[in-house]
Amino acid sequence: MSKKLSLLFVFAICTLSVFAQKKDDILGKWLNPSGEGQVEIYKKADKYSGKLVWIKDPNDDKGKPKMDIKNPNANLRSRPVMGLEILKNFAFEDGKWTDGTIYDPKTGKTYSCNLSIKENGELNIRGYIGISLIGRSESWKRVK
Repeated sequence: MSKKLSLLFVFAICTLSVFAQKKDDILGKWLNPSGEGQVEIYKKADKYSGKLVWIKDPNDDKGKPKMDIKNPNANLRSRPVMGLEILKNFAFEDGKWTDGTIYDPKTGKTYSCNLSIKENGELNIRGYIGISLIGRSESWKRVK
């Protein structure tokens, strides 16, 4: 009986340490499915955010950096897309990063968003308006 109890205790400790390590598993660079952009996810205090650190075509037809021209806020349309923080304010809870937002510079729209890492190591991004059931998901691959 004590052997089973000891084994259960060891399993519980190992499980807790795995969960503790998972919190920062999201950190690093991720490539979107089209291969057109990389986002670096970082930690700010106890929240997680991400910014565009690479874009396949960073410049417009005139050779100037692409700007956030679709932003609904006219004051923000002159900021460059490169370096833009598109993932904001995710909290880690129950093995997922939740209650954040994702901004799409191609449309100028911001969506509620949840993130999780799938068994294959890809980052699952779920953007939605209102409830998570009505939305869109995509998988990003980690950049080595």
